[in-house]
Amino acid sequence: MKIINSDQKVKITLKINGEKHETEVEPRRLLVHVLRELGFTGVHIGCDTSNCGACTVIMNGKSVKSCTVLAVEADGAEILTVEGLAKDGKLHPIQEAFWENHALQCGYCTPGMIMEAYWLLREKPNPTEEEIREGISGNLCRCTGYQNIVKAIKAAAEKLNQTPYQHQ
Repeated sequence: MKIINSDQKVKITLKINGEKHETEVEPRRLLVHVLRELGFTGVHIGCDTSNCGACTVIMNGKSVKSCTVLAVEADGAEILTVEGLAKDGKLHPIQEAFWENHALQCGYCTPGMIMEAYWLLREKPNPTEEEIREGISGNLCRCTGYQNIVKAIKAAAEKLNQTPYQHQ
C-alpha cells in the first residue's frame, strides 16, 4: 500500500454514466464532493453522516452512499448517478414512476431514493411492499410519508417487468 501525504493530490479515473473522467483529488476528499465538482449535481449532500441517503449512487453495481467513500477508493470504478438513468431524452421507468405517482415533495431526497430503487429493482425485480420498504430504509424523506414512494417503486417494477429497460 502506497502511503500518501494528505496534502499531495492523487490522480484518479472514474467512469461516470459511461464516460471516463480523470481528476486530481486530495486523499481526504469524499466521492460525493468530487462527483458534484465534476458537474453531477443530482448527487445531493444531505447529512454528511451516511444517515439520509441523498448521495446514493451505484458504484461497480452496488448501491453506495457516496459520502462514505473516499474519492481515491473509487479510482477505476464505474459509477451511475441519477443523471445517467435517462436515455436519449427519455426518462428511465423509475423516474417516470416517481413523476406519475407524485413520489416527491421538496425533491431533495429524490435522486438518492431513485438510485436506491434502481438498485433494489435490479436485485428484486418484483418486490413486495415490505421488501420495498426494507430496501429504501437507508434513505430518508422528511416530506412524503413514503406512501407514494413505495407506490412509485411498485409501479416502476411493473413497467420494467412488462418491457425491460436496457440498464447500463
